[in-house]
Amino acid sequence: MVLQSDDRKLRLSEGGARGRRRGFTLLEMLVVLVIIGLLAGYVAPRFFAQVGRSEVKVARAQIDAFEKAVDQFRLDTGHFPSADQGLAALVARPAGEQRWAGPYLKKALPADPWGNAYVYRVPGGDLDYEIMSYGRDGRPGGGGEDADIANR
Repeated sequence: MVLQSDDRKLRLSEGGARGRRRGFTLLEMLVVLVIIGLLAGYVAPRFFAQVGRSEVKVARAQIDAFEKAVDQFRLDTGHFPSADQGLAALVARPAGEQRWAGPYLKKALPADPWGNAYVYRVPGGDLDYEIMSYGRDGRPGGGGEDADIANR
């Protein structure tokens, strides 16, 4: 019987130690927050730089698709869309266009990645036509993400 009481005492003392839970101290929480902040400060600028580069790549890909559609329009009709018709002629039949065989784009005419309309010019300087986006700022000129993107 004495053995049982010692056993019970042993179990009670073990249960008491196991039952007590240790939480995080304020210092440990601050250290974790500082580490997370340092990682975010290191990773975030690189991530957002990649986003800017991907928008430029999307604009270039869309301009390339427009070029192919304009060339197909020319093959069907014998001329490029006029400045008045613009890129909308790739999606909907322009008035009086008998040989139009479109639509030449599968979806509606998209805006550039920054939400601005693409610019279509006929003639386009050295080219028969020019398709361009003015970049992130939506104004001619600029550098980096604000630079003009065109089919030149």
